[in-house]
Amino acid sequence: MARVMISAAHKSSGKTTVTLGIAAALRARGRRVQPFKKGPDFIDPLWLSVAAGRPCRNLDHHTLSEPELAALFARHAATADLSVIEGNKGLHDGVALDGRDSGAALAKLLAVPVVLVVDCSGITRGIAPLLVGYRRFDPAVALAGVILNKVAGPRHEAKLRRAVEAYTDLAVVGAVARTPALAITERHLGLTPANELPEAEERIAAIAAVIRDAVDLDRLEAIAHAAASLGAPPVPAAETGHVAPDAGPRRRVGIARDRAFGFYYPDDLEGLEAAGLELVPVDTLNDPALPPDLDGLFLGGGFPETHLDALEANRSLRAEIRRAVAAGLPVYAECGGLMYLSRSLARDGRRAEMVGAIDADAVIEPRPQGKGYVVLSETADAPWPGGGVGTTTPAHEFHYGRLENLGPQTRFAYQVARGHGITGRDDGIVTANTLASFSHLRGVGARPWPDRFAAFVRRTADARPTRP
Repeated sequence: MARVMISAAHKSSGKTTVTLGIAAALRARGRRVQPFKKGPDFIDPLWLSVAAGRPCRNLDHHTLSEPELAALFARHAATADLSVIEGNKGLHDGVALDGRDSGAALAKLLAVPVVLVVDCSGITRGIAPLLVGYRRFDPAVALAGVILNKVAGPRHEAKLRRAVEAYTDLAVVGAVARTPALAITERHLGLTPANELPEAEERIAAIAAVIRDAVDLDRLEAIAHAAASLGAPPVPAAETGHVAPDAGPRRRVGIARDRAFGFYYPDDLEGLEAAGLELVPVDTLNDPALPPDLDGLFLGGGFPETHLDALEANRSLRAEIRRAVAAGLPVYAECGGLMYLSRSLARDGRRAEMVGAIDADAVIEPRPQGKGYVVLSETADAPWPGGGVGTTTPAHEFHYGRLENLGPQTRFAYQVARGHGITGRDDGIVTANTLASFSHLRGVGARPWPDRFAAFVRRTADARPTRP
């Protein structure tokens, strides 16, 4: 089970671009590369999935227990020649002071060697105490090498290499120069998502060409193959599979998959299918109507605010979704999906009409309104079976959007024990059979929301003589 983690000393060191290039370059060598991303994230995994040619999996301490993390990693790593884990922030950064949710903790849990990407802008000999400190701070972390990034030129690289070789025992795995070929457009939430860029594969190919020449891929593979033996972890009962659906037809659920909506965890989509749902793609920008014979609808996260004109122009689809919600079609919406279901969405002085199924207006602010981990506590209005008042769920949020002009009769599925949600106290608007929140759920462990949503879809469909 060859594996390596690409981490960094701090955020914005360039590790995402380097990891993309490594995954794509190894794939070009004929390797089956399984990408992973540490923490809750959608944008980097979209790029990593394109680079590796297989879905990226998230390893997050907040929504997964350690046994679940190990089981998820082992299950997907076993299908590849080599696994590449991209860290988040710095190697030792996390919420907990003791580092139990850091990239270093994940590296120790999975016995994975770490290659550190260092932003070398403005430093030479100073790289040595940085690396010595990282080596000594937690000797249990298998720090195996360093990639020098944003190198100014050959002289700069030579000075850096001499300092690393003189004062540390770390291998210099590569030296990446500053170049426009490594640039990917960024926005308020990070990189522009790969699903919005038709040229994503072309951009990744250009990045891979730079990394292939700048990084010693043979040495990197040797580090990955030298990883300590990872025994087969015990598979928690909740990880062995999802609840088998009752006998009967598979229920058709539309899912928004286009340039405006693309934030989904592969595990969740697989869980929905395993629970008896057929996922039918919906293009909110171009489809004039919903697919026929739907039993439900899933509107995930994304950037509807960057597609205001196209979403507003598709009046026929917006009207059909509004009618379907009113008629009781089970709908689940997260973040961008929530804003799409509102009456309107405003950004930078431009306000566009949206679906109008939720009695509120969405506004994009210049600063984040909710950012980080969330803990939700269910209320009596939570619509899905299998929970109950007070049931807690860890989730996450990252949104610049907020809702205003909320209707006085608004009902909420959750109280927010940690985080912001919609009001700072509440999240998960419930209207008819629709649940729409700013929080993103993860269907793992004892919180299999895909099973609960699928059961709700089946129950609602069974009680309905005809589809809305």
